[in-house]
Amino acid sequence: MHAHKRRPQKRPGHRRGRGRHGGREMRGWSPGRGRHRVRRGDVRSAILALLDDRPMHGYEMITELDERTGGRWRPSAGSIYPTLQLLEDEGLVSAEEVDGKRIFSLTEAGREAVPPTAEGGRPWEEVDEDSPRHEIRGELYRTMAAAKQVVGAGDDAQIAKAAEILKDARRQLYGILAED
Repeated sequence: MHAHKRRPQKRPGHRRGRGRHGGREMRGWSPGRGRHRVRRGDVRSAILALLDDRPMHGYEMITELDERTGGRWRPSAGSIYPTLQLLEDEGLVSAEEVDGKRIFSLTEAGREAVPPTAEGGRPWEEVDEDSPRHEIRGELYRTMAAAKQVVGAGDDAQIAKAAEILKDARRQLYGILAED
């Protein structure tokens, strides 16, 4: 006898095969509590700068960056640990086992690779919640939340009106780029 897998029930308004953002990833935008997504080079620079202060383990680096940015940047373990491995492979950091944790410290070559503070501060200081980029991200998430509520609770006429408002907003945003 052949066993068939049962497909989950479709939720109203749910389309199979589409992700959280309608099948499109929002690259460069971080979901959740206003976290800031950064380039891999920033993570690398931040690790070198942190280790310039003192040796520490990976999770400690994550919490340090979270604290130093007031919660605006908490890099994931998936960005910290591979970068640490790369830095170790390049001979810029070394690791030793202390109380069951891998404590990383800069090598001589690593000290030379630490970005100078004169070039605009430490990488975590560049995470600015007062920047226009941060403001537009917040507005985008609030607008998405409002649109979801209209779709979930509104009637057909309200949903159609919301779609027209969003179309007009999109046209206006592209208009900004078309200006001199």
